[in-house]
Order: sequence, then C-alpha cells, then structure tokens
Amino acid sequence: MRAVVIHEHGGREKLQLIDDIPAPSASPGQVVVRVHACGLNHLDIFVRRGMPGKRTPLPFISGGDIAGTVAEVGPGVSGVAVGQRVVVDPALAHGAIGEDAPGGLAEYALVPAANLIPLPEAVSFDEAAALPIAYGTAWRMLVTRGSIRPMEHILVLGASGGVGTACVQIAKMAGCIVYAAASREDKLARLRALGADHVINYRDVEFDREVWSLTGKRGVDVVVDYSGADTWVRSLRSLRKGGRLLTCGATTGYDPRTDIRYIWARELTILGSDGWTRSELEAVLRAAWSGRIRPVIDRVLPLAQTAEGHRLLEEREVFGKVIIRPQE
Repeated sequence: MRAVVIHEHGGREKLQLIDDIPAPSASPGQVVVRVHACGLNHLDIFVRRGMPGKRTPLPFISGGDIAGTVAEVGPGVSGVAVGQRVVVDPALAHGAIGEDAPGGLAEYALVPAANLIPLPEAVSFDEAAALPIAYGTAWRMLVTRGSIRPMEHILVLGASGGVGTACVQIAKMAGCIVYAAASREDKLARLRALGADHVINYRDVEFDREVWSLTGKRGVDVVVDYSGADTWVRSLRSLRKGGRLLTCGATTGYDPRTDIRYIWARELTILGSDGWTRSELEAVLRAAWSGRIRPVIDRVLPLAQTAEGHRLLEEREVFGKVIIRPQE
C-alpha cells in the first residue's frame, strides 16, 4: 500500500511517500480500515518534528483523524461488517492513533474495533475526518472543562484553525457571545459568517486592548488560548475579574512569559484540557450529524501532497481543516 512515512524527525522533507508498504492485517479485536479521508492536525507536525520527552517509534505513519470503510475484520470482532462506513475515535488507553500507534496517512489503517463509530450515509468521509481531534478537543475544553454558559463573552484566539472554528461554533451553539481573533481580513469575514459576534485582527491591534474596548472595560468571561508563548499575558489581560483561561496546547511555545499579578488581582482560573472522552466525541458527532455545528474544511489534497498540507498549517494559510485522501 501507499503511505506517508516518517523515518526521522525534522522538516517537511522528512515526509516520504512510499508505494510498497505492507498492508496491515487484523489481529483479534482489530479491524483494517480502508482510509478514504484523514484530517491533518498540528499534532501531525509535532510528531514529524519530534516532541521533547516523547519517543515516537520510527519509522512512523501519523494521522489520527480517520474516516473510511471496513476492509478486514479480525477474529473475535462482532457487530462490524466489511464495507461498513466508519469514523475512528483516535483515543487509545495509552495514547492516540497517529501519535502512539500508526495512523491514517496511508491507504489502510489498523485500529481497535472498539474505536469504530458508524458513519451515516449523509455524511461525507471528508466531513467525518475533520471532526474527532479538533472538535473533540474543543468540546471538552469549552463544555466539560470550561463549563461555558449562555450569554458569557468568549474570546477565541487562533479562531481560523481547526480547533478555533470548532470553538466558535460550539460557543455559539451554547448561546455565548463570541469574539474571534485571526490575522487576515478574509478569515475574519468567514468567522463572522460562522457566527462570531465580534472579530479582531490581531496583526492590526493589540487584541487585549481591543477586547477591553469592545466590552466597555469589563473583559471577557473566557479566553481560549492554545497559542501559548506569543499570547499568554495578553490573554490574562483580556479577562474580567473571575474569568477563565482555557488552554489545550501551545503552538507558539510552551514556556511563555507570564504576569501572575493578573491571576491574583482578578482572581482568574486557568484550566487545562487534554483530548476528549468517547462520550464527548459522540456528543460532537451528534451535533454535527444534526447540523448544529458543521466541520469547516479549507481544502482536500491527495496523499502525495501531505507535505503541502503541513506547510499550509505551519504557515497559517488555512481556514478550518486540511483533509488528505489516501486513495488519490
């Protein structure tokens, strides 16, 4: 089978398209999925570069967001049929598919049968592959950890990415007033169309000062900040007294300068969020299947252009998700 393989950590040139990788075979409790779509995430970039303190078993195939059809069913698996349309929950007991176990940037992927979720005929493979990691992460961060409530004011930084567009939609679905920050006017226009009540171009203005102005010097109730180093102090400054800062990552660095005066003087709460549970992912999928939220897809690329997909994410040229089609 064809697959994009990482033999050593480094830049995008380390992503190698190999044509003759042996296809996996299903052992007890497993299935082989013919991958029709695989969503890219910043996690794929971190895996490619190498994560401090984490050993990736090289050579490795990344890609955690998998949608496709069942190609083979292993011994002891029941309730699953060859040809069945599925989306895969990437979460494992110890890690994740595409991070700790081989993923979906290949024509076929080996996954636990327990991780399969039936995919309705009305939902495309591309749409399904856009959901698990970004939307599952956003749901847990906002709903479970952040306990967002109707009419709360919520600032989403990096709002044009996969997690960001998910956060905007989930916050609007919850009845919140959403402030969306991005770097380009065309992205801001699309965020308005997605439901954002206020948009902020953080290249033109200091976003904390703009938030303070828009809220009448009150501040927002919640800031979603998974940028990290570049935005951390301004995020603290954007919050009202008793506000909450939610984080699920640090795309610009995990060791930010901080100012703890804001934390005690405004009695702020900082909440971390990591991944999702199966019930949270199923809640996301129900919301998507019913049309209450919709996966935002920037573009779809063939497997051979996976490195280009990485570039688009790294250079922040996307609005929503990049999807790879391994069968093309």
